[in-house]
Amino acid sequence: MLDERDVVAMVRRVQLKELRLWVREGWIKPAISDNGPAFDDLDVARIRLVCDLRKDMSLPTDAVPVVLSLLDQIHGLRRELRGLAQAVDTQPSEIRKAIAAAYRAGASGQD
Repeated sequence: MLDERDVVAMVRRVQLKELRLWVREGWIKPAISDNGPAFDDLDVARIRLVCDLRKDMSLPTDAVPVVLSLLDQIHGLRRELRGLAQAVDTQPSEIRKAIAAAYRAGASGQD
């Protein structure tokens, strides 16, 4: 776990003032320790993403939470889909084939 100053030293594109603002805005959600916010690797990756959005892509401030929310939804759906695929994989072969056939039939009907 990293504190604010560690993060700023690691992610040179973010200033302490910005980091604190992003935490207040809820864009970054670090754990809270006795010494203040504690950032993990996922937090650092998200901070880098926000730097990319704000600084490299010049995304307006009001658009950042929308993009972050959409990305969070995509990651959540991927996690659910992975769980569903694992559950299907545990089924007998005939059930897996029936599920695959039903999926193909449904997917072809959506065109």
